Amino acid sequence: MEPLLLGAVIVAAGGFAFLNGFHDVSNSVAAAVRTRALAPTVAVLLAALFALLGALLGTSLAVFFVGAARGLPPGTNGLAILLTAVVAASGWNVLTWYRGTPSSSTHALLGGIVGAGIASRLTSGPAMEGAPEGFLLRLILPLLLAPVIAYLLAYLAVFPATWLLRHASPARVNRGNRMAQAVLTGVFALGQGLQDGQRTTAVILLALIGTGSADGVGIPMWVQVFAALLLAAGSLFGGWRITHTLGHRLVHIDPMRGSTAQGVGSAMLLVSGIVLHLPLSGTQVMASAIVGAGANQPFASVRRPRVVRVLLVWLGTVPATALLGAVLFLALSPLLQS
Repeated sequence: MEPLLLGAVIVAAGGFAFLNGFHDVSNSVAAAVRTRALAPTVAVLLAALFALLGALLGTSLAVFFVGAARGLPPGTNGLAILLTAVVAASGWNVLTWYRGTPSSSTHALLGGIVGAGIASRLTSGPAMEGAPEGFLLRLILPLLLAPVIAYLLAYLAVFPATWLLRHASPARVNRGNRMAQAVLTGVFALGQGLQDGQRTTAVILLALIGTGSADGVGIPMWVQVFAALLLAAGSLFGGWRITHTLGHRLVHIDPMRGSTAQGVGSAMLLVSGIVLHLPLSGTQVMASAIVGAGANQPFASVRRPRVVRVLLVWLGTVPATALLGAVLFLALSPLLQS
């Protein structure tokens, strides 16, 4: 049973990586496509390439996630928790893509793990041991605070950008900012690949550790390459429903505000991933930065009902995936006892 579950976890993790790229490529390309800085096809190709490079760039976040989830029970129960959590997160990604709503794949995965862990306890299986407080704080706080920080930074960054460009003609301002957006599309995709690729790497590594196939000291190269390739492959197909929401339905933005949002989002992902080694949701960072930059205009441009609906989805992600993860684990639990 254990080898079968291990194979299922690896396949499901690969599917999650593909859906992660498919779902989240919108974060990299939405602003640039909206302001016509890049053609859609070029933007997606650029984002996929840099997401691949980002996923191969480092492993510190994967090691962090493995440490945060070290209370996962070994053997079949631990594998079942991972499998049902990944399937729950993937299902949520498909649902939110279909609805055209940006949501956090990281929150979805965490919710699935929490729900499956609780269900394991209910079936008298091994319980997940509590993670150390330091890990919880480093995991939860950045994910909760990042949208607020991204909104405020993008809103405030419009002031110096407007002042610096105050004497330039509108045509020159738009041309220069579109060029900046073309560059920042790749930079943001690099940061998102750095963040998202390591989620899949951590899931597979946890499964390998749980079966004794890895010691957790190092990360097998094939795991990182596997996650990076599937993340990039998903990005190539591009979830345009969410791109339309980010670029058109939340707020009206011009090239200057688009480049400001992309600059803030890129800086946050790279600093958190490379310097601070903290997980961030690229979706929440970019959506919040776009709304923040767009809100700093002399006319009302934010479509508040749509923004509120997105916020409700963000708040509901963890409870929904926790419930789904628990249901899936309970459905799978008879096989674990056979």
